[in-house]
Amino acid sequence: MTQDAFGERCAAALRAIKSLYGKPEGESGPTLFVSHHLEEVESAYWQRTVGVARPTPDQVLNALVLIKSWSSEGGDNIDVFDFGLPNNASNYVLSVRFQDDGEVADVSMES
Repeated sequence: MTQDAFGERCAAALRAIKSLYGKPEGESGPTLFVSHHLEEVESAYWQRTVGVARPTPDQVLNALVLIKSWSSEGGDNIDVFDFGLPNNASNYVLSVRFQDDGEVADVSMES
């Protein structure tokens, strides 16, 4: 996978995460991730990370960083992108899986 293709997939993954927040199909993914972290992460972390003690859901989602990317089939085609909060704020990630055609197949919260 070229750097450009990798960057495009990474950007598409983040767009998918943000587009699912607050929707029924994102309930066990981005929506759960945000609500869990707003409840469990200390205000000092948020202050350091996003500049406010109690961020909005958009601020939480905009703080996501790529933690790991990998191939679910063991090949060169990277089709899974895991995003989490900076500085190991938790063990949870939002995992975005792509289909062979490059479309997002699934976004889920995992540990």
